Amino acid sequence: MKLLEKHFDLAFTAPNGVQKLRELILTFAMQGKLVPQDPNDQPASEFLKAIEAEKQRLVKEGKIKQPKPLPEIKPEEIPYELPNGSEWVRLHNYGVWKSGSTPSRTDSSYYDGDIPWVKSGEVKQGRIIKTDETITQKALESCCLDLNPVGSVLVAMYGANIGDIGVLEIEATTNQAVCACKPYSGIDNIFLSYLLISLKQNFISQSAGAAQPNISREKIIHTVVPLPPLAEQRRIVAKIDQLMARCDELEKLRGDRNQKRITIHTAALNRLLTAKESSDFSTAWRFITQHFGELYSVKENVADLRKAILQLAVMGKLVPQDPKDEPASELLRAIELEKQQLVKEGKIKQHKSLAKIKPEEIPYQVPKEWKWVRLGNYCYIFSGNAFKSEDFSSISGAKTIKITNAGVGELIETNDFLPERFTSDYSNYQVRKNDLILALTRPYISSGLKISICPLSYDGALLNQRVAAVRPFKFFGFIFLFLSSPCVLNLYQAKFRDSGLQPNLKIGDVTDLTVPIPPLAEQHRIVSKVNQLMTLCNQLDHQIDAATSKQNTLLNAVMAQI
Repeated sequence: MKLLEKHFDLAFTAPNGVQKLRELILTFAMQGKLVPQDPNDQPASEFLKAIEAEKQRLVKEGKIKQPKPLPEIKPEEIPYELPNGSEWVRLHNYGVWKSGSTPSRTDSSYYDGDIPWVKSGEVKQGRIIKTDETITQKALESCCLDLNPVGSVLVAMYGANIGDIGVLEIEATTNQAVCACKPYSGIDNIFLSYLLISLKQNFISQSAGAAQPNISREKIIHTVVPLPPLAEQRRIVAKIDQLMARCDELEKLRGDRNQKRITIHTAALNRLLTAKESSDFSTAWRFITQHFGELYSVKENVADLRKAILQLAVMGKLVPQDPKDEPASELLRAIELEKQQLVKEGKIKQHKSLAKIKPEEIPYQVPKEWKWVRLGNYCYIFSGNAFKSEDFSSISGAKTIKITNAGVGELIETNDFLPERFTSDYSNYQVRKNDLILALTRPYISSGLKISICPLSYDGALLNQRVAAVRPFKFFGFIFLFLSSPCVLNLYQAKFRDSGLQPNLKIGDVTDLTVPIPPLAEQHRIVSKVNQLMTLCNQLDHQIDAATSKQNTLLNAVMAQI
Protein backbone atom coordinates (compact mmCIF):
# COMPACT_ATOMS: atom_id res chain seq x y z
CA MET A 1 0.00 0.00 0.00
CA LYS A 2 2.86 2.38 0.80
CA LEU A 3 4.37 1.63 -2.62
CA LEU A 4 1.02 2.47 -4.22
CA GLU A 5 0.93 5.83 -2.43
CA LYS A 6 4.49 6.56 -3.49
CA HIS A 7 3.74 6.23 -7.19
CA PHE A 8 0.69 8.47 -7.55
CA ASP A 9 3.01 11.03 -9.19
CA LEU A 10 4.20 8.46 -11.72
CA ALA A 11 0.59 7.66 -12.59
CA PHE A 12 0.03 11.38 -13.18
CA THR A 13 2.78 11.62 -15.82
CA ALA A 14 2.08 8.37 -17.73
CA PRO A 15 -0.60 8.80 -20.46
CA ASN A 16 -2.89 6.02 -19.14
CA GLY A 17 -1.45 6.10 -15.66
CA VAL A 18 -4.53 7.21 -13.76
CA GLN A 19 -6.69 4.52 -15.38
CA LYS A 20 -4.07 1.88 -14.55
CA LEU A 21 -3.93 3.22 -11.01
CA ARG A 22 -7.71 2.83 -10.68
CA GLU A 23 -7.44 -0.77 -11.90
CA LEU A 24 -4.63 -1.47 -9.44
CA ILE A 25 -6.62 -0.04 -6.53
CA LEU A 26 -9.47 -2.42 -7.32
CA THR A 27 -7.05 -5.34 -7.73
CA PHE A 28 -5.52 -4.64 -4.30
CA ALA A 29 -8.98 -4.30 -2.79
CA MET A 30 -10.19 -7.67 -4.08
CA GLN A 31 -6.97 -9.40 -3.02
CA GLY A 32 -7.38 -8.15 0.55
CA LYS A 33 -4.31 -5.86 0.33
CA LEU A 34 -5.96 -2.45 0.46
CA VAL A 35 -6.99 -2.35 4.12
CA PRO A 36 -5.82 -4.32 7.17
CA GLN A 37 -7.84 -7.28 8.39
CA ASP A 38 -9.48 -7.23 11.83
CA PRO A 39 -9.58 -10.58 13.67
CA ASN A 40 -12.72 -9.37 15.49
CA ASP A 41 -14.71 -9.26 12.20
CA GLN A 42 -17.32 -11.94 11.74
CA PRO A 43 -15.71 -14.25 9.12
CA ALA A 44 -17.37 -14.70 5.75
CA SER A 45 -17.90 -18.40 6.48
CA GLU A 46 -20.35 -17.42 9.25
CA PHE A 47 -22.53 -15.07 7.28
CA LEU A 48 -22.51 -17.50 4.33
CA LYS A 49 -24.65 -19.66 6.62
CA ALA A 50 -26.97 -16.71 7.16
CA ILE A 51 -27.11 -16.15 3.40
CA GLU A 52 -28.12 -19.77 2.87
CA ALA A 53 -30.87 -19.39 5.45
CA GLU A 54 -32.07 -16.20 3.70
CA LYS A 55 -32.18 -18.04 0.37
CA GLN A 56 -34.34 -20.80 1.81
CA ARG A 57 -36.69 -18.25 3.40
CA LEU A 58 -37.13 -16.47 0.04
CA VAL A 59 -37.84 -19.83 -1.64
CA LYS A 60 -40.40 -20.71 1.03
CA GLU A 61 -42.09 -17.31 0.57
CA GLY A 62 -42.22 -17.87 -3.20
CA LYS A 63 -40.09 -14.82 -3.94
CA ILE A 64 -37.41 -16.82 -5.73
CA LYS A 65 -37.19 -20.29 -7.22
CA GLN A 66 -35.10 -22.98 -5.59
CA PRO A 67 -31.62 -22.29 -7.09
CA LYS A 68 -29.80 -25.09 -8.81
CA PRO A 69 -26.69 -26.26 -6.95
CA LEU A 70 -23.56 -24.67 -8.40
CA PRO A 71 -20.40 -26.71 -8.93
CA GLU A 72 -17.86 -26.68 -6.15
CA ILE A 73 -14.92 -24.36 -6.66
CA LYS A 74 -11.92 -26.30 -7.93
CA PRO A 75 -8.36 -25.49 -6.81
CA GLU A 76 -7.42 -24.44 -10.37
CA GLU A 77 -10.17 -21.77 -10.29
CA ILE A 78 -8.54 -19.98 -7.34
CA PRO A 79 -6.10 -17.34 -8.66
CA TYR A 80 -4.52 -16.23 -5.36
CA GLU A 81 -4.61 -16.77 -1.60
CA LEU A 82 -7.10 -14.76 0.45
CA PRO A 83 -6.56 -13.34 3.97
CA ASN A 84 -8.08 -15.12 6.95
CA GLY A 85 -11.78 -14.39 7.28
CA SER A 86 -12.46 -14.20 3.52
CA GLU A 87 -13.88 -16.99 1.39
CA TRP A 88 -13.96 -17.92 -2.29
CA VAL A 89 -17.53 -18.10 -3.57
CA ARG A 90 -19.42 -17.82 -6.83
CA LEU A 91 -21.19 -14.55 -7.61
CA HIS A 92 -24.45 -16.46 -7.21
CA ASN A 93 -23.84 -16.28 -3.43
CA TYR A 94 -23.83 -12.46 -3.45
CA GLY A 95 -27.53 -12.05 -4.13
CA VAL A 96 -30.57 -12.76 -6.28
CA TRP A 97 -29.65 -12.26 -9.96
CA LYS A 98 -32.33 -11.54 -12.55
CA SER A 99 -32.32 -10.27 -16.12
CA GLY A 100 -35.24 -8.34 -17.60
CA SER A 101 -37.07 -8.21 -20.92
CA THR A 102 -38.42 -5.81 -23.54
CA PRO A 103 -42.21 -5.52 -23.71
CA SER A 104 -43.63 -5.70 -27.24
CA ARG A 105 -43.21 -2.38 -29.01
CA THR A 106 -46.43 -3.01 -30.91
CA ASP A 107 -48.50 -2.72 -27.71
CA SER A 108 -48.57 0.95 -26.71
CA SER A 109 -50.24 0.10 -23.40
CA TYR A 110 -46.91 -1.29 -22.16
CA TYR A 111 -45.02 2.01 -22.36
CA ASP A 112 -45.05 5.54 -20.90
CA GLY A 113 -46.16 4.43 -17.46
CA ASP A 114 -44.59 5.38 -14.13
CA ILE A 115 -42.16 2.43 -13.75
CA PRO A 116 -38.53 3.16 -14.79
CA TRP A 117 -37.07 0.71 -17.33
CA VAL A 118 -33.25 0.52 -17.66
CA LYS A 119 -31.53 -0.31 -20.96
CA SER A 120 -27.91 -1.47 -21.19
CA GLY A 121 -26.60 1.88 -22.48
CA GLU A 122 -27.91 3.58 -19.32
CA VAL A 123 -26.03 1.34 -16.90
CA LYS A 124 -22.80 3.32 -17.38
CA GLN A 125 -24.40 6.25 -15.52
CA GLY A 126 -23.11 4.56 -12.35
CA ARG A 127 -25.71 5.82 -9.87
CA ILE A 128 -29.00 5.43 -11.76
CA ILE A 129 -31.62 8.01 -10.79
CA LYS A 130 -33.73 8.14 -13.97
CA THR A 131 -34.34 6.27 -17.22
CA ASP A 132 -35.09 7.31 -20.79
CA GLU A 133 -38.18 5.12 -20.95
CA THR A 134 -40.86 3.92 -18.56
CA ILE A 135 -43.29 1.03 -18.62
CA THR A 136 -46.74 0.42 -17.18
CA GLN A 137 -48.00 -1.85 -14.43
CA LYS A 138 -49.56 -3.98 -17.19
CA ALA A 139 -46.11 -4.55 -18.75
CA LEU A 140 -44.63 -5.41 -15.34
CA GLU A 141 -47.26 -8.08 -14.78
CA SER A 142 -47.37 -9.47 -18.33
CA CYS A 143 -43.79 -9.41 -19.67
CA CYS A 144 -41.50 -11.42 -17.34
CA LEU A 145 -40.23 -8.31 -15.58
CA ASP A 146 -39.17 -7.77 -11.97
CA LEU A 147 -39.19 -4.48 -10.07
CA ASN A 148 -35.66 -4.29 -8.69
CA PRO A 149 -35.33 -2.45 -5.36
CA VAL A 150 -33.16 0.56 -4.56
CA GLY A 151 -29.57 -0.58 -4.07
CA SER A 152 -29.68 -3.32 -6.68
CA VAL A 153 -26.47 -3.63 -8.71
CA LEU A 154 -26.78 -3.81 -12.50
CA VAL A 155 -24.45 -5.40 -15.07
CA ALA A 156 -24.74 -4.69 -18.81
CA MET A 157 -24.47 -7.93 -20.77
CA TYR A 158 -24.67 -6.97 -24.49
CA GLY A 159 -22.57 -5.28 -27.16
CA ALA A 160 -20.25 -2.37 -26.48
CA ASN A 161 -21.63 -1.98 -22.94
CA ILE A 162 -20.60 -5.42 -21.66
CA GLY A 163 -19.36 -5.16 -18.09
CA ASP A 164 -20.66 -1.63 -17.39
CA ILE A 165 -21.89 -1.40 -13.80
CA GLY A 166 -24.63 0.71 -12.22
CA VAL A 167 -26.40 0.96 -8.86
CA LEU A 168 -30.13 1.69 -8.67
CA GLU A 169 -31.14 4.71 -6.60
CA ILE A 170 -34.72 4.19 -7.76
CA GLU A 171 -36.92 1.13 -8.09
CA ALA A 172 -36.63 -0.01 -11.71
CA THR A 173 -37.04 -2.83 -14.18
CA THR A 174 -34.48 -3.68 -16.89
CA ASN A 175 -34.40 -5.01 -20.41
CA GLN A 176 -32.93 -8.41 -21.32
CA ALA A 177 -29.46 -6.90 -21.84
CA VAL A 178 -29.12 -6.06 -18.16
CA CYS A 179 -28.66 -8.39 -15.20
CA ALA A 180 -29.71 -7.06 -11.78
CA CYS A 181 -28.50 -8.32 -8.41
CA LYS A 182 -30.36 -7.69 -5.14
CA PRO A 183 -27.61 -8.40 -2.58
CA TYR A 184 -28.26 -10.69 0.36
CA SER A 185 -27.91 -9.49 3.96
CA GLY A 186 -24.23 -9.28 4.80
CA ILE A 187 -23.29 -7.97 1.36
CA ASP A 188 -22.44 -4.30 0.88
CA ASN A 189 -23.91 -3.34 -2.50
CA ILE A 190 -21.22 -0.73 -3.20
CA PHE A 191 -18.53 -3.32 -2.49
CA LEU A 192 -20.30 -5.60 -4.97
CA SER A 193 -20.33 -2.83 -7.58
CA TYR A 194 -16.56 -2.32 -7.17
CA LEU A 195 -16.03 -6.09 -7.35
CA LEU A 196 -17.98 -6.23 -10.63
CA ILE A 197 -16.06 -3.25 -12.04
CA SER A 198 -12.83 -5.15 -11.36
CA LEU A 199 -14.27 -8.08 -13.35
CA LYS A 200 -15.17 -6.08 -16.47
CA GLN A 201 -12.29 -7.39 -18.61
CA ASN A 202 -13.11 -10.91 -17.43
CA PHE A 203 -16.70 -10.49 -18.62
CA ILE A 204 -15.60 -9.02 -21.95
CA SER A 205 -13.21 -11.93 -22.54
CA GLN A 206 -16.08 -14.40 -22.00
CA SER A 207 -18.49 -12.61 -24.34
CA ALA A 208 -19.68 -14.51 -27.39
CA GLY A 209 -21.57 -13.69 -30.59
CA ALA A 210 -20.23 -12.16 -33.81
CA ALA A 211 -22.98 -9.61 -34.56
CA GLN A 212 -23.50 -8.50 -30.96
CA PRO A 213 -21.19 -10.07 -28.34
CA ASN A 214 -22.88 -10.81 -25.04
CA ILE A 215 -22.31 -12.47 -21.71
CA SER A 216 -25.09 -14.52 -20.13
CA ARG A 217 -26.49 -14.37 -16.61
CA GLU A 218 -25.25 -17.95 -16.17
CA LYS A 219 -21.65 -16.96 -16.86
CA ILE A 220 -21.94 -14.06 -14.44
CA ILE A 221 -23.29 -16.07 -11.49
CA HIS A 222 -20.72 -18.86 -12.03
CA THR A 223 -17.78 -16.42 -11.72
CA VAL A 224 -15.48 -17.24 -8.80
CA VAL A 225 -14.88 -14.20 -6.54
CA PRO A 226 -13.59 -13.35 -3.05
CA LEU A 227 -16.05 -12.63 -0.23
CA PRO A 228 -14.57 -10.62 2.69
CA PRO A 229 -16.29 -10.10 6.06
CA LEU A 230 -19.02 -7.41 5.94
CA ALA A 231 -17.06 -5.01 8.18
CA GLU A 232 -14.02 -5.38 5.91
CA GLN A 233 -16.20 -4.81 2.83
CA ARG A 234 -17.21 -1.45 4.27
CA ARG A 235 -13.61 -0.52 5.13
CA ILE A 236 -12.59 -1.45 1.57
CA VAL A 237 -15.38 0.72 0.09
CA ALA A 238 -14.32 3.70 2.23
CA LYS A 239 -10.68 3.30 1.15
CA ILE A 240 -11.56 2.85 -2.53
CA ASP A 241 -13.74 5.96 -2.40
CA GLN A 242 -10.87 7.91 -0.86
CA LEU A 243 -8.31 6.74 -3.44
CA MET A 244 -10.69 7.15 -6.39
CA ALA A 245 -11.29 10.75 -5.26
CA ARG A 246 -7.53 11.28 -5.45
CA CYS A 247 -7.55 9.77 -8.93
CA ASP A 248 -10.31 12.22 -9.87
CA GLU A 249 -8.11 15.07 -8.62
CA LEU A 250 -5.17 13.77 -10.67
CA GLU A 251 -7.31 13.63 -13.81
CA LYS A 252 -8.58 17.15 -13.21
CA LEU A 253 -5.03 18.43 -12.71
CA ARG A 254 -3.95 16.69 -15.93
CA GLY A 255 -6.91 18.12 -17.80
CA ASP A 256 -6.28 21.64 -16.48
CA ARG A 257 -2.58 21.40 -17.37
CA ASN A 258 -3.28 20.14 -20.87
CA GLN A 259 -5.99 22.75 -21.46
CA LYS A 260 -3.66 25.53 -20.32
CA ARG A 261 -0.96 24.21 -22.66
CA ILE A 262 -3.41 24.08 -25.58
CA THR A 263 -4.74 27.58 -24.82
CA ILE A 264 -1.26 29.11 -24.75
CA HIS A 265 -0.27 27.19 -27.87
CA THR A 266 -3.40 28.27 -29.76
CA ALA A 267 -2.90 31.90 -28.78
CA ALA A 268 0.75 31.78 -29.89
CA LEU A 269 -0.16 30.29 -33.28
CA ASN A 270 -2.93 32.84 -33.78
CA ARG A 271 -0.43 35.64 -33.17
CA LEU A 272 1.80 34.12 -35.83
CA LEU A 273 -1.01 33.77 -38.37
CA THR A 274 -2.46 37.24 -37.81
CA ALA A 275 0.81 39.19 -37.50
CA LYS A 276 0.74 42.12 -39.94
CA GLU A 277 4.23 43.45 -39.23
CA SER A 278 7.45 41.48 -39.33
CA SER A 279 8.21 42.62 -35.77
CA ASP A 280 4.92 41.10 -34.54
CA PHE A 281 5.73 37.88 -36.34
CA SER A 282 9.22 37.75 -34.83
CA THR A 283 7.85 38.31 -31.32
CA ALA A 284 5.29 35.53 -31.71
CA TRP A 285 7.84 33.11 -33.14
CA ARG A 286 10.31 33.94 -30.37
CA PHE A 287 7.65 33.07 -27.75
CA ILE A 288 7.12 29.67 -29.38
CA THR A 289 10.84 28.88 -29.51
CA GLN A 290 11.30 29.93 -25.86
CA HIS A 291 8.49 27.59 -24.72
CA PHE A 292 9.09 24.88 -27.29
CA GLY A 293 9.68 21.98 -24.90
CA GLU A 294 6.59 22.72 -22.83
CA LEU A 295 4.23 23.44 -25.74
CA TYR A 296 5.16 20.47 -27.89
CA SER A 297 5.07 17.62 -25.41
CA VAL A 298 1.65 16.49 -26.66
CA LYS A 299 0.87 15.27 -30.18
CA GLU A 300 -2.23 17.43 -30.56
CA ASN A 301 -0.06 20.54 -30.38
CA VAL A 302 2.44 19.10 -32.86
CA ALA A 303 -0.43 18.42 -35.29
CA ASP A 304 -1.55 22.04 -34.90
CA LEU A 305 2.02 23.20 -35.50
CA ARG A 306 2.12 21.28 -38.79
CA LYS A 307 -1.06 23.06 -39.92
CA ALA A 308 0.32 26.44 -38.88
CA ILE A 309 3.56 25.83 -40.78
CA LEU A 310 1.59 25.11 -43.96
CA GLN A 311 -0.63 28.12 -43.45
CA LEU A 312 2.32 30.45 -42.85
CA ALA A 313 4.05 29.00 -45.90
CA VAL A 314 1.19 29.80 -48.28
CA MET A 315 0.71 33.27 -46.76
CA GLY A 316 4.31 34.26 -47.53
CA LYS A 317 5.32 34.51 -43.87
CA LEU A 318 7.63 31.52 -43.52
CA VAL A 319 10.66 32.75 -45.51
CA PRO A 320 11.78 36.29 -46.38
CA GLN A 321 11.13 37.69 -49.85
CA ASP A 322 14.11 38.48 -52.11
CA PRO A 323 13.74 41.53 -54.38
CA LYS A 324 16.10 39.83 -56.85
CA ASP A 325 13.58 37.05 -57.53
CA GLU A 326 11.80 37.14 -60.87
CA PRO A 327 8.21 38.15 -59.97
CA ALA A 328 5.33 35.71 -60.23
CA SER A 329 3.82 37.71 -63.11
CA GLU A 330 6.76 36.68 -65.33
CA LEU A 331 6.37 33.07 -64.28
CA LEU A 332 2.69 33.15 -65.23
CA ARG A 333 3.45 34.63 -68.66
CA ALA A 334 5.97 31.83 -69.31
CA ILE A 335 3.40 29.23 -68.25
CA GLU A 336 0.76 30.64 -70.59
CA LEU A 337 3.17 30.36 -73.53
CA GLU A 338 4.05 26.80 -72.55
CA LYS A 339 0.36 25.86 -72.34
CA GLN A 340 -0.39 27.17 -75.80
CA GLN A 341 2.56 25.25 -77.23
CA LEU A 342 1.42 21.99 -75.58
CA VAL A 343 -2.11 22.48 -76.93
CA LYS A 344 -0.70 23.14 -80.39
CA GLU A 345 1.32 19.92 -80.20
CA GLY A 346 -1.77 17.99 -79.08
CA LYS A 347 -0.21 17.02 -75.76
CA ILE A 348 -2.95 18.62 -73.68
CA LYS A 349 -6.53 19.69 -74.34
CA GLN A 350 -7.50 23.35 -74.70
CA HIS A 351 -9.50 24.19 -71.58
CA LYS A 352 -12.14 26.91 -71.53
CA SER A 353 -11.16 30.31 -70.13
CA LEU A 354 -11.66 30.68 -66.40
CA ALA A 355 -13.42 33.64 -64.78
CA LYS A 356 -11.40 36.51 -63.40
CA ILE A 357 -10.84 36.41 -59.65
CA LYS A 358 -13.15 38.68 -57.70
CA PRO A 359 -11.82 40.59 -54.66
CA GLU A 360 -14.11 38.64 -52.29
CA GLU A 361 -12.48 35.38 -53.44
CA ILE A 362 -9.08 36.41 -52.06
CA PRO A 363 -8.90 35.06 -48.48
CA TYR A 364 -5.78 36.91 -47.29
CA GLN A 365 -3.06 39.32 -48.36
CA VAL A 366 0.19 38.00 -49.84
CA PRO A 367 3.54 39.68 -50.62
CA LYS A 368 3.43 42.15 -53.53
CA GLU A 369 5.49 39.95 -55.87
CA TRP A 370 2.97 37.12 -55.53
CA LYS A 371 -0.12 36.70 -57.72
CA TRP A 372 -3.52 35.12 -57.16
CA VAL A 373 -4.62 32.85 -60.02
CA ARG A 374 -7.10 30.07 -60.72
CA LEU A 375 -5.55 26.65 -60.16
CA GLY A 376 -6.60 25.71 -63.71
CA ASN A 377 -4.46 28.54 -65.11
CA TYR A 378 -1.35 27.29 -63.33
CA CYS A 379 -1.86 23.54 -63.71
CA TYR A 380 -3.14 21.03 -66.22
CA ILE A 381 -6.04 19.28 -64.48
CA PHE A 382 -8.00 16.24 -65.60
CA SER A 383 -10.27 13.65 -64.02
CA GLY A 384 -10.15 9.89 -64.56
CA ASN A 385 -12.07 7.58 -66.86
CA ALA A 386 -14.98 5.34 -65.83
CA PHE A 387 -13.28 2.01 -66.50
CA LYS A 388 -15.50 -1.06 -66.27
CA SER A 389 -15.17 -3.16 -63.15
CA GLU A 390 -14.71 -6.35 -65.19
CA ASP A 391 -11.57 -4.87 -66.81
CA PHE A 392 -9.69 -4.70 -63.51
CA SER A 393 -7.25 -7.31 -62.28
CA SER A 394 -5.29 -7.70 -59.05
CA ILE A 395 -2.47 -9.69 -60.69
CA SER A 396 -0.81 -7.76 -63.52
CA GLY A 397 -1.26 -5.16 -66.25
CA ALA A 398 -1.23 -1.37 -66.39
CA LYS A 399 -1.21 0.18 -62.93
CA THR A 400 -4.33 2.11 -62.03
CA ILE A 401 -5.04 4.90 -59.55
CA LYS A 402 -8.51 4.60 -58.00
CA ILE A 403 -10.29 6.60 -55.32
CA THR A 404 -8.96 4.09 -52.77
CA ASN A 405 -5.39 5.17 -53.60
CA ALA A 406 -6.05 8.80 -52.66
CA GLY A 407 -4.49 9.41 -49.24
CA VAL A 408 -3.69 12.43 -47.11
CA GLY A 409 -0.13 13.40 -47.98
CA GLU A 410 0.87 10.02 -49.41
CA LEU A 411 -0.50 7.80 -52.18
CA ILE A 412 -1.86 4.48 -50.91
CA GLU A 413 -0.41 1.73 -53.08
CA THR A 414 -2.69 -1.17 -54.09
CA ASN A 415 -2.71 -3.98 -56.65
CA ASP A 416 -5.18 -2.60 -59.21
CA PHE A 417 -4.40 -3.22 -62.87
CA LEU A 418 -6.03 -2.74 -66.27
CA PRO A 419 -5.07 -4.51 -69.51
CA GLU A 420 -1.69 -3.34 -70.87
CA ARG A 421 -3.28 -2.22 -74.17
CA PHE A 422 -5.25 0.42 -72.25
CA THR A 423 -2.02 2.37 -71.80
CA SER A 424 -2.14 3.44 -75.46
CA ASP A 425 -5.94 3.35 -75.82
CA TYR A 426 -6.43 5.72 -72.89
CA SER A 427 -3.20 7.72 -72.97
CA ASN A 428 -5.12 10.92 -72.07
CA TYR A 429 -5.71 9.43 -68.63
CA GLN A 430 -2.08 8.64 -67.84
CA VAL A 431 -0.53 10.30 -64.82
CA ARG A 432 3.11 11.21 -64.42
CA LYS A 433 5.53 11.18 -61.56
CA ASN A 434 4.94 14.27 -59.34
CA ASP A 435 1.37 14.79 -60.54
CA LEU A 436 -0.83 15.63 -57.57
CA ILE A 437 -3.56 13.02 -57.04
CA LEU A 438 -6.78 14.39 -55.55
CA ALA A 439 -9.89 12.50 -54.44
CA LEU A 440 -13.12 13.99 -55.82
CA THR A 441 -15.50 11.84 -53.77
CA ARG A 442 -15.13 12.40 -50.02
CA PRO A 443 -12.13 14.59 -50.84
CA TYR A 444 -11.13 15.22 -47.26
CA ILE A 445 -11.08 13.86 -43.73
CA SER A 446 -10.61 15.80 -40.51
CA SER A 447 -6.83 15.88 -40.89
CA GLY A 448 -6.77 17.27 -44.43
CA LEU A 449 -7.48 17.02 -48.11
CA LYS A 450 -6.89 13.65 -49.77
CA ILE A 451 -4.05 14.95 -51.91
CA SER A 452 -0.76 13.15 -52.56
CA ILE A 453 2.20 13.18 -54.94
CA CYS A 454 2.31 10.50 -57.61
CA PRO A 455 5.44 8.40 -56.88
CA LEU A 456 7.82 7.04 -59.53
CA SER A 457 6.26 3.57 -59.10
CA TYR A 458 2.97 4.95 -60.53
CA ASP A 459 4.49 6.95 -63.39
CA GLY A 460 2.33 6.17 -66.45
CA ALA A 461 -0.53 4.72 -64.39
CA LEU A 462 -4.11 5.16 -65.62
CA LEU A 463 -6.50 7.39 -63.69
CA ASN A 464 -9.88 5.96 -62.75
CA GLN A 465 -13.10 7.93 -62.19
CA ARG A 466 -13.68 10.18 -59.15
CA VAL A 467 -9.98 11.02 -58.94
CA ALA A 468 -8.27 14.07 -60.45
CA ALA A 469 -4.68 14.68 -61.46
CA VAL A 470 -3.26 18.17 -60.92
CA ARG A 471 -0.10 18.75 -62.99
CA PRO A 472 1.64 22.09 -62.34
CA PHE A 473 3.40 23.47 -65.42
CA LYS A 474 6.29 24.43 -63.19
CA PHE A 475 7.51 23.32 -59.75
CA PHE A 476 4.86 21.09 -58.11
CA GLY A 477 6.06 21.43 -54.50
CA PHE A 478 4.40 24.72 -53.58
CA ILE A 479 1.03 23.75 -55.11
CA PHE A 480 1.12 20.54 -53.08
CA LEU A 481 1.71 22.56 -49.89
CA PHE A 482 -1.16 24.90 -50.75
CA LEU A 483 -3.61 22.08 -51.45
CA SER A 484 -2.51 20.42 -48.18
CA SER A 485 -2.98 23.62 -46.16
CA PRO A 486 -5.86 24.31 -43.74
CA CYS A 487 -7.26 27.12 -45.90
CA VAL A 488 -8.19 24.70 -48.73
CA LEU A 489 -9.59 22.12 -46.28
CA ASN A 490 -11.68 24.83 -44.61
CA LEU A 491 -12.93 26.08 -47.99
CA TYR A 492 -14.19 22.66 -49.10
CA GLN A 493 -15.60 21.82 -45.65
CA ALA A 494 -17.59 25.07 -45.70
CA LYS A 495 -18.89 24.23 -49.18
CA PHE A 496 -20.50 20.99 -48.00
CA ARG A 497 -21.12 21.71 -44.30
CA ASP A 498 -24.72 22.90 -44.63
CA SER A 499 -25.66 21.03 -47.78
CA GLY A 500 -26.44 17.71 -46.09
CA LEU A 501 -24.81 16.01 -49.08
CA GLN A 502 -21.85 13.67 -49.31
CA PRO A 503 -18.80 15.79 -50.24
CA ASN A 504 -18.32 15.42 -54.00
CA LEU A 505 -16.04 17.78 -55.89
CA LYS A 506 -16.72 18.62 -59.51
CA ILE A 507 -13.69 19.25 -61.70
CA GLY A 508 -14.73 22.93 -61.74
CA ASP A 509 -14.35 23.06 -57.95
CA VAL A 510 -10.69 22.22 -58.54
CA THR A 511 -9.88 24.32 -61.61
CA ASP A 512 -11.62 27.43 -60.18
CA LEU A 513 -9.76 27.31 -56.86
CA THR A 514 -7.89 30.58 -56.16
CA VAL A 515 -4.19 29.97 -55.51
CA PRO A 516 -1.42 32.36 -54.43
CA ILE A 517 1.66 32.02 -56.67
CA PRO A 518 5.06 33.20 -55.34
CA PRO A 519 8.12 33.76 -57.52
CA LEU A 520 9.59 30.40 -58.55
CA ALA A 521 12.79 30.87 -56.51
CA GLU A 522 10.73 31.67 -53.43
CA GLN A 523 8.59 28.58 -53.99
CA HIS A 524 11.72 26.46 -53.71
CA ARG A 525 12.82 28.27 -50.53
CA ILE A 526 9.37 27.79 -49.00
CA VAL A 527 9.26 24.07 -49.75
CA SER A 528 12.76 23.60 -48.38
CA LYS A 529 11.83 25.41 -45.16
CA VAL A 530 8.59 23.45 -44.77
CA ASN A 531 10.45 20.16 -45.25
CA GLN A 532 12.95 21.22 -42.60
CA LEU A 533 10.20 22.13 -40.12
CA MET A 534 8.17 19.00 -40.86
CA THR A 535 11.26 16.93 -40.09
CA LEU A 536 11.40 18.72 -36.76
CA CYS A 537 7.71 17.87 -36.18
CA ASN A 538 8.49 14.21 -36.95
CA GLN A 539 11.27 14.32 -34.37
CA LEU A 540 8.88 15.83 -31.82
CA ASP A 541 6.38 13.03 -32.48
CA HIS A 542 9.13 10.43 -32.02
CA GLN A 543 10.26 12.10 -28.78
CA ILE A 544 6.70 12.09 -27.45
CA ASP A 545 6.32 8.41 -28.39
CA ALA A 546 9.62 7.58 -26.71
CA ALA A 547 8.71 9.51 -23.56
CA THR A 548 5.27 7.88 -23.47
CA SER A 549 6.78 4.43 -23.91
CA LYS A 550 9.31 5.09 -21.16
CA GLN A 551 6.62 6.32 -18.77
CA ASN A 552 4.40 3.32 -19.51
CA THR A 553 7.31 0.89 -19.12
CA LEU A 554 8.23 2.44 -15.78
CA LEU A 555 4.62 2.40 -14.58
CA ASN A 556 4.16 -1.23 -15.68
CA ALA A 557 7.35 -2.18 -13.89
CA VAL A 558 6.11 -0.52 -10.73
CA MET A 559 2.72 -2.23 -11.08
CA ALA A 560 4.43 -5.59 -11.53
CA GLN A 561 6.61 -4.93 -8.49
CA ILE A 562 3.54 -4.09 -6.44
